[in-house]
Amino acid sequence: MIYQEFISSLSTSEPPSELNDALKALWYDGKEDWETAHNIAQINNSPTNCWIHAYLHRKEGDSWNAQYWYTRAGKKMPQVSLKEEWEQIVKELLS
Repeated sequence: MIYQEFISSLSTSEPPSELNDALKALWYDGKEDWETAHNIAQINNSPTNCWIHAYLHRKEGDSWNAQYWYTRAGKKMPQVSLKEEWEQIVKELLS
């Protein structure tokens, strides 16, 4: 799947079946369903899931919790907009 296909899939009611859990979490966040995205991100503590978990807490406005998860992911809290970070994560996971 390419990025534009991922974006187009946001108009559907269910995520594409080929998405892994990390991309499903971002898909639900793209649909403004933070709670489902967060629940999926918490399934495991892989570096990827920790990165998504960090992004979600940053979006929530919980900087302390976000910083904890960025550290667990081996990442620094970015200085870009939430939209830019979401796009960056999706594109990296799709590549």
